[in-house]
Amino acid sequence: MSKNLVYDISDKPRFHEMIVFAIQQLLAIMAATILVPAIIGNGMSQSAALFGAGVGTLVYQLFTKFRSPVFLGSSFAFIGSMLAAFAGAISTSAGYAGLVIGAVFAGLVYVVIAVVVKFAGVAWINKLMPTVVIGPTVALIGLSLAVNAVNDLGAGKVMVETTTQAIVDGAIVESTSLVSGASTYVTLICGLATLFSIFAFSVYGKKMAKLIPFILGIGVGYAVASIFTVIGIATDNVALQVIDFSAFANMKLFALPDFAFVEAFKGVKDIDGAFIATVAVAYIPVAFVVFAEHIADHKNLSSIIEKDLLEDPGLHRTLLGDGVGSMAGAFFGGCPNTTYGESVGCVAITRNASVVTITTTAIMSMIISFFGPFVTLLSSIPNCVMGGVCVALYGFIAVSGLKMIQKVDLNEGRNLFVVSSILIPGIGGLSVSFGKITLTTIACSLILGIITNIVLNMKKGKAE
Repeated sequence: MSKNLVYDISDKPRFHEMIVFAIQQLLAIMAATILVPAIIGNGMSQSAALFGAGVGTLVYQLFTKFRSPVFLGSSFAFIGSMLAAFAGAISTSAGYAGLVIGAVFAGLVYVVIAVVVKFAGVAWINKLMPTVVIGPTVALIGLSLAVNAVNDLGAGKVMVETTTQAIVDGAIVESTSLVSGASTYVTLICGLATLFSIFAFSVYGKKMAKLIPFILGIGVGYAVASIFTVIGIATDNVALQVIDFSAFANMKLFALPDFAFVEAFKGVKDIDGAFIATVAVAYIPVAFVVFAEHIADHKNLSSIIEKDLLEDPGLHRTLLGDGVGSMAGAFFGGCPNTTYGESVGCVAITRNASVVTITTTAIMSMIISFFGPFVTLLSSIPNCVMGGVCVALYGFIAVSGLKMIQKVDLNEGRNLFVVSSILIPGIGGLSVSFGKITLTTIACSLILGIITNIVLNMKKGKAE
């Protein structure tokens, strides 16, 4: 077993511990997984997305022979593609059909690449994307999410309507929008209480407490937020109200998620060749982009568990698992799935790489998607509390990437320039759009780093 892990890949925690560890993983991936359908709208179900993430993760584990400890959740990279599917459809049902068809196109890209890798091996990938390229890219994945974490620290769940005015063509135009009603000072206190609780339990905790810092940290943050909210309700002061308790009023004990395939089958009659082509153009290029992030995630996870996942179970298996898992996940939830940095960060901080824990998390996410009280409780966790969690998670992802380049000689000019060409454009938010296709910041930075590494090592006949 790796000296850096409490539980290795094949270890099986005791049942009661495993359940708690699974809940912790679920909390780590929950917010992002249900946020994607919330952004897309069009009636997409957050419960169905959670169910689809569980299905996708199980498929991934089957293809990787239960040797890769990571959870698959809704992919943010495909948000533009999903919006394009609805925009190009003549009905909402046809839009759902587009989501499923698009996920199949994206998954097939992974399948094709997996076949190539199976026969060509991974040596060319290691040559194309060596540590000097992958390390800063992994760091960038964490750093690029920093703004999201900080924004969450200042937001609560109780929303209020605000009106703004602007002068357009000499006339005053008013617009209304919903914003967090809680005071930034209050949300910051809740977020920092969560963050420092996680730090304290992780560093000073004994036995079980040291292994579940996120659950305990979220518990502390939620308790602090509840106190503020209760006082706010009692004094009719919305600035103190962080948690939206009204969400519990109309919840159902049991409810069947609105699975994507149900609407998709209704919309099949409304699609034609032009629409399918539109969906293909929206999804396929993005799949190549996410492939690069797939490599970075698994390189990062490999460094944490001290085992090269690109060799065992093999990149072809992780790609097949990700691709087919994404298809299966979208069939139920509408959202293509991808390996989650939040899950990797959770493994890094808790030093629990047990695949049994990940598998249990997947099953748990499928089961709870049918139960209103649990889904409502999880979704009621204030943004500021999850912001505290994300500061820790995203920070660990960034540090993991920086650790990967510790052994790279940055006194060597070519290495220094490669790292610079990735970090600066990435932190600056460089992205390039070609019509409806957008190369994300991570993709642009990675491509630029690969090109820089190749060009600067041409005289040596190989990329270092």
